[in-house]
Amino acid sequence: MISSKDSLPVAVQLAKTIARLDAAQFPAALKTTAHHMLLDITGICVSARNEGYVNSAIKAFDDDGACTLIGHPTKGSVSSACVINGIASHGEDFDDTYEGGPVHAGVVIIPALLAAAEKHHFSGPALLKGIAVGVEVMCRMCAVAPTKVHKAGFHPTAVFGAIGATAGIGAAMNLSEKQLVDALGIAGSMSSGIIEYLTDGAWTKRIHPGWAAQSGYRAARLGQQGFVGPQTVFEGDHGFFYAFARTADGNFNEMMRGFGEEWRTTTVAFKPYACGTMIHPYIDCASQLRAQGLSSQDIDKIECETAEGILHRLWEPLDRKQTPANGYSAKFSIPFGVALGIVRGSAGLGDYTEASVKDAELLRVSQRVSYVVDPQNPYPKQFTGHVRVHLKNGHVLEARQAYFRGGVDAPLSDQDLRAKYHANCTFGGWSESLASQVESKLHSIFETDRIDLSLLQQ
Repeated sequence: MISSKDSLPVAVQLAKTIARLDAAQFPAALKTTAHHMLLDITGICVSARNEGYVNSAIKAFDDDGACTLIGHPTKGSVSSACVINGIASHGEDFDDTYEGGPVHAGVVIIPALLAAAEKHHFSGPALLKGIAVGVEVMCRMCAVAPTKVHKAGFHPTAVFGAIGATAGIGAAMNLSEKQLVDALGIAGSMSSGIIEYLTDGAWTKRIHPGWAAQSGYRAARLGQQGFVGPQTVFEGDHGFFYAFARTADGNFNEMMRGFGEEWRTTTVAFKPYACGTMIHPYIDCASQLRAQGLSSQDIDKIECETAEGILHRLWEPLDRKQTPANGYSAKFSIPFGVALGIVRGSAGLGDYTEASVKDAELLRVSQRVSYVVDPQNPYPKQFTGHVRVHLKNGHVLEARQAYFRGGVDAPLSDQDLRAKYHANCTFGGWSESLASQVESKLHSIFETDRIDLSLLQQ
């Protein structure tokens, strides 16, 4: 809730705070996170550039323009670049995550800001400001009504993303307070994205960040040109959280507290595995047991303690999660992730394929995985894992992990992220020489007078 009846609307508070920010005063950790996000998203886009869903999007969004489609020689409009790069960067679920949500900010904000930067000739500092603000807004929106957006059937990355992209582009373009308030109000009506893809592994989740990115751009431009949006878009009786979280009692104080001084962006997690974030600790636990000598042939049954808040996305219906319909739906199955950890000890791009979901050994293990709800589980503030294996000989093996590897408690190193980037580029067919040139270019991008992405068009 807002501190008092006399408080300014949340959008006004947010616009006033953003207007005071200066990229030159940003802490080093914030700039480092933005660099890591750029590098990670670029590598993931390259890894997916030959996938069917990316090619479908390129054919559908065929309008010409001056904006880069990462990993492709052709260019597109701002909207095309936002959507296509957003789809490519989120398509394999290998992208960054904010643990307090969860929400995937990089796959919305990076495509949105890069496209806008090329269209409007941003400087490096303007790009940095836009990325930082956009990501921060998405992360902080997670604190207003935790877990309720997901439970209402919406994808937080999609609906928060339109707001975040609007804020980020508005910040980079130095919109006035009035223009930004209007833009945020407009973005509320452009937010969309349901989670029905969970039923059959459909592709719609992949389009969510790109659609949010282009919506954010349009909202920012409309606000810039004087189109009026509601000031009470966040907290209003018919506002954003009433619509998407089904509550009028949001904690907006937590959203705004310390904005511009405490950067939650710096706690964003980067994934070591190509699947849903909350699955990662379970894969780690399963891999640990494999390393200790566990053989899939010796397993009678497997029981995992879990959070109630993730049941509807990653555990249920249990029979479908135990036997995923396709490689994409397997990315949102804890039973299949546990099976991968035990059988293969890995969960990379090559493990979530159509062949994998038909693998007899993986399915035999996956079908033995069930769960019990732990009412003390700290989700969504922290992602944990637990695997208890009952062997045919009566023995029990168990592994626990109280953190998400890649997250704030066990972050991937700069070397880890660079290795992931190069592996993704190799997977997508870039040469090591080109990948290194692009890495060097991205490393200095925030110091440039004008953004140049021509090297990425290959």
